[in-house]
This record gives sequence, C-alpha cells and structure tokens, in this order.
Amino acid sequence: MLNIEVPLICGAMYPCSNPELVAAVSEAGGIGIVQPLSLSYVHGHDFRAGLRYIRSLTDKPIGVNLIIERSSKKYMERVRQWLDISLEEGVPFLVTALGNPDWVVARAAPAGVTVFHDVTNRRWAEKALDGGVDGFICVNNRAGGHAGTLPEQQLLDEIGPLGKPLVCAGGIGTPQQFAEVVRMGYAGAQLGTRFIASAECTAHDDYKQAIVAAAEQDIVLSEKITGVPVSIIRTPYIEKMGVRAGPLAKWLLRGRRSKHWMRMLYSLQSIWKLKRASQQGMDYRDIFQAGKSVQGIHAVVPAAEIVTEYAAALQGEGR
Repeated sequence: MLNIEVPLICGAMYPCSNPELVAAVSEAGGIGIVQPLSLSYVHGHDFRAGLRYIRSLTDKPIGVNLIIERSSKKYMERVRQWLDISLEEGVPFLVTALGNPDWVVARAAPAGVTVFHDVTNRRWAEKALDGGVDGFICVNNRAGGHAGTLPEQQLLDEIGPLGKPLVCAGGIGTPQQFAEVVRMGYAGAQLGTRFIASAECTAHDDYKQAIVAAAEQDIVLSEKITGVPVSIIRTPYIEKMGVRAGPLAKWLLRGRRSKHWMRMLYSLQSIWKLKRASQQGMDYRDIFQAGKSVQGIHAVVPAAEIVTEYAAALQGEGR
C-alpha cells in the first residue's frame, strides 16, 4: 500500500520528529511521519519548506500526521492548511488522530493518498471505517505519548474483523518484538521511543540516555500533559509534580464542552515544556515521553541500523 520495503513506521512525535529523522527512516526502507507542530514550532521550518527539505534528503515515501480533534476554529484552519500543502507536495500517506477522518479521506482519496487512523478500541475504529480510512494504527497500552488501554492481542482480535490492515503501535523495542507482532497478524508496526534513541533524532542526549537507562516500570501515566493519560518517564521532576489532575481540573475534564478547553490549556502549557525538555535535557523540567519499549532499548544507534535489524528479524520469520 505504501510502496516501502519494511513495514515499519516512525510515528509522529512532538517534539522529536525532526526532518532528518523522518528522512532517515524513509531512506532506510521504512516510512517516517511528519508531525506538523514539531516541524514548524520546534524545528523552525515553514511547513511547505520543511516538506521540501525532507524531500531533499530522501525521495522515498513519507507521511504526515494530522490531529483532527475540533478543539478550536483557529487550530482547524491550520490543520486544513497542512492537509492542502501535504496534497500539493505529493505526500502519499496521512495518519489521522482524535476526530472523524471522513473529511480528510474525501480530500485525500481522489489524489490516491492512503489514510490510516489512530485507534484505541473497536468503537473508534468503526467510526473511522465509516469515514473511509484505508487502515488503522492500533495504539495499545504499552505505547508512549497517548497510550491506549488494551493489549496488542485484544486490539488485533477486536479490530481485525473490520478487514483493514492493522499497524501495531506500542511497546516494540526489539527486532524480536517486531517480528512477533507481524506473526500475530499485524501488517506492520509503528515505533516512536526506539527512534528517539537514534543518532538522527535531535532530542537532547539527556532524553536519549533517559530512554536507554529506563526500565518498563519507570513508565507512568500523567494526566497533566494534555488532560488525558500520557506515558512518560518517571523522573524526579515528575515525582514532584505528580501525575494526577486536581479536583477542579478533573471536573472540567468530565464536561462535554469544558473538557476540550481544559485539554487545550494543558496542551498549551505542555507544548512549551516538552520543547524545552527535549532541547535542554536535565537542565530544564525533564518531561520525557516514552513507552514501555524502553525495556528493550540499550543504545543510541543510527536509524538505518534500527530499520535493518528489524527487517532482518522479519526475514528470520520467513517474510
């Protein structure tokens, strides 16, 4: 579907999806996904110019992530601009999240662009299927960032019958784990944390070393990043700050309308904190997003080496 050599996606990550990392994964035979805010706000590229810069580094397929939750009119205008530019620049793959992707599919399908949607359970998968998506990124309970609540096998069992390709996202930190999820029935896998600990990622070395040093039990869920649980590394700063929303915030997060505003407030605060932490490391408030795949990550290596090792594991499974 994506015209790639290895069914391996470098997931979109704020603030860690720098152009060089996206290009390196695609060039190695997988596919890198652009996170628009990361490209522009963190790494300083005009969105169109950033896509063209990535194109100067690789002519292999890349993708763009669009978070389509209708949080504000201004934000949605920006999302529509990102979509327009992505289509104009010939991006062949879109990954949507947190909303109804039907309007994205309506624009993308006539251009021959493939659309996958992030899902955490069958309910959201059915809604996205009605919207015409081509496949699903199944975010499980071991993922970094916005983790799901279900294990990978249960997601496969629940969403597989919908008849679309499924990508396993979460907890994959070794080539053997990659081969295992493909053997289970997934069409491929999406990695985030593993690619932060790569040579091409421009995140601060403190962030990368925190991933290398962390074990599975060091990953905790915080409600204070975006208003919904986010997987992060338990650091002294996180222990001091706590991971639970306060009583007023919890009440607002339960409201039909107020939850969107509360999530936006948390996100606006966290966008700045995450950016500073990724750039300044332990010299700043160390909020490091990561998933339970840290258990299998023991070194910072080039992205191409990661893709090659994972591809070799598939070949060992007879693929």
